[in-house]
Amino acid sequence: MQETQKQNLAPEAWVAKLKAYFSGHEGAIIAYSGGVDSALLAYVAHLTLGNNMLAALADSPSLSRREYRHAVAFAKDHDIPLQIIDTREMQNPFYAANQGDRCYHCKKALFERIEELRMQPNNPFSNSSWPIFYGVNLDDLGDYRPGMQAADEAAIQAPYLKVKMDKNAIRAVCSFFGLEVADKPAMPCMASRIAYGQEVSVEKLKQVEAAEDFLSGLGFKVLRVRHHGDTARIEIAPEDFELAMQHRETISQKLHGFGFLYVTLDLDGFKSGSLNAALKKTKKFHHKDTKNTK
Repeated sequence: MQETQKQNLAPEAWVAKLKAYFSGHEGAIIAYSGGVDSALLAYVAHLTLGNNMLAALADSPSLSRREYRHAVAFAKDHDIPLQIIDTREMQNPFYAANQGDRCYHCKKALFERIEELRMQPNNPFSNSSWPIFYGVNLDDLGDYRPGMQAADEAAIQAPYLKVKMDKNAIRAVCSFFGLEVADKPAMPCMASRIAYGQEVSVEKLKQVEAAEDFLSGLGFKVLRVRHHGDTARIEIAPEDFELAMQHRETISQKLHGFGFLYVTLDLDGFKSGSLNAALKKTKKFHHKDTKNTK
């Protein structure tokens, strides 16, 4: 069990802890998404190890093109070595089935592909002595994250847990470095928008991506479009409800055009991981509970 006690340190102290952590390794491969957590890991690893590190970006239909461009741009802007890999999780029927263990199968595919990359003899970044790291932090321990089991099984290292950093500390260090991701909203993969039990398909992922790109263009910073079959359930901050009403007809027309029969606004507002409420109700929390589902 990981120690969850949080520490209130100055950004400089957190930087020293992270650099000391990475300096104990010959090199590093970062499971990189471009989000605030993995971006800071890649940045500090590069700061500490130079080019003896690699940010491995998983590309698949569940990664929006907007997030893909942001991730590639961040690595390029900071001269971070980057390798884009095709994770192929859509080919896994357990992933496509979208049961409560979907994230387990996604992370398992990611770590397997990174391991393949690490062991390729002709790859300039292959090095079996470089550990693989990912950006789970203390705050994640209080949420339902089956991907952490896949990481444990693959012996993936978690620097933030080792140095006891939470999300606030990570953002504070990003601000200290002046990184553009410091205030970047969390943006899980597109598959996390599809209601559990409904198949993940490329068509549905494109619907969600198009809807969220459109709403983002209207000025909504924190948002999700949850895919419930024919219904799009829009989650935004309650303070943005008035903006949504100002654009109600346009939003409705656009989302109908993307293939949704019904367009709704969730009066509870934005809530990260809101689809997990269905899992809590049915108590399907472990990937073994759903492996035999037909």
